[in-house]
Amino acid sequence: MQTANLLPLVLVIALVAYGLAYLRSRSVASPLGGIRHLKALPFYYAARAALWCAIPSLLLLGIWAAFEGKVIQDMVMASLPEDMAPTSAGEASLLLSQISNVAAGKLDPGFVPQPIVGAADQLQVLRSQSSEFKTTLVVLIAVLGATFAWTRVQPHINARENVERTLRWIFFVCAAVAILTTIGIVFSVIFETIRFFGKVPVTEFLFGTAWSPQTALRADQVGAEGAFGVIPLFVGTLLISAIALLVSVPIGLLSAVYLSEYASRPARAVVKPMLEMLAGIPTVVYGFFAALTVAPFIRDLAELVGLHASAQSALAAGLVMGIMIIPFVSSLSDDVINAVPQAMRDGSLALGATQSETMKNVIFPAALPGIMGGILLAASRAIGETMIVVMAAGLAANLTANPLESVTTVTVQIVTLLTGDQEFDSAKTLSAFALGMLLFLVTLVLNIVALKIVRKYREQYE
Repeated sequence: MQTANLLPLVLVIALVAYGLAYLRSRSVASPLGGIRHLKALPFYYAARAALWCAIPSLLLLGIWAAFEGKVIQDMVMASLPEDMAPTSAGEASLLLSQISNVAAGKLDPGFVPQPIVGAADQLQVLRSQSSEFKTTLVVLIAVLGATFAWTRVQPHINARENVERTLRWIFFVCAAVAILTTIGIVFSVIFETIRFFGKVPVTEFLFGTAWSPQTALRADQVGAEGAFGVIPLFVGTLLISAIALLVSVPIGLLSAVYLSEYASRPARAVVKPMLEMLAGIPTVVYGFFAALTVAPFIRDLAELVGLHASAQSALAAGLVMGIMIIPFVSSLSDDVINAVPQAMRDGSLALGATQSETMKNVIFPAALPGIMGGILLAASRAIGETMIVVMAAGLAANLTANPLESVTTVTVQIVTLLTGDQEFDSAKTLSAFALGMLLFLVTLVLNIVALKIVRKYREQYE
């Protein structure tokens, strides 16, 4: 049985174990005078049975699924004659591909050597045996766990403590997986960044004003040495992000003030969902809108006033990106403003302040930490956007502060560098990891600064 079919089977067995343990707990409590004589409610005995049934079998299923393919491949490769043993990873991948295609019926056995046909037969046998053993062991462990938990439904056993202890361990494992994943990502990026700086000096990367990572295959070719100055990329990123924030922050913040303080209930019920719909539009749609509508409009408007505008410009990308991130500012700011205690509003109005003065001098300062969080989220969204920049601003790494020129961003270059078949030994590909590491450090610094600002105002108004 396949893993995808075993998973619901285990869940069904756990559900059956839950029901049987629940019934047994009530039947055990009945002669004693009711469930009040049990150490825990029947729900906890049933939940413990379900956990005993599901956790061991799912762990075995996960471990089996993780190592099954590798073990079978090693056994199949070991069965090949010595003269066909692969000498490199590429040859091994080619042989495994041929064997898998023959086993799946996608390749005629007459077009491959006989040892590969035998290896394909062995692959089918090993997969069948592995599936049978996996199904048997997983179901057996699930049934044994459910049976053991069913027998442990006793009045003197506190099942609630067992369930809560198990759940605490599950929550701890989930948190540890998230933390370890983050640490793994950071260290993998750091390792590749160190390799990049072994090929390109740090000073050239940080202070260079030209970005052209295309390197030649031979030293005598034109452009044998690429340029890896990151300043044009960060200038383009900051330029587009600044334009987006100049659009989204005022509109989003004023929309939040209107919705929370001035709009009637019918108007709020219509306007707020319509604003939030902007966040659900795919970014590629925004990119099409920017490339086909906004960019030509900006170019034509610039020509009318005697200016030159590129067909792809930072202004087009920034304007559309600002429209896209308006909900991040408006929704969070609206929620934060509504969270300000009503007593603060009533006290200000009772002292003779108008509604606008109350908003400006009382509500807005009290809600400023949350508003700063919404703006920070919008800034992070703008910095990490890729599709709109590719379609509306282009790929040219121009060092310019003119919003009418074509620019590019760090995230766009990372995608460009890692698209297609790449060798992870060249400075061109490794530069993507250096860009990612630098972007990570910059956003980390921005988060720290924003947290300090938030804490300062929170201490003042709480």
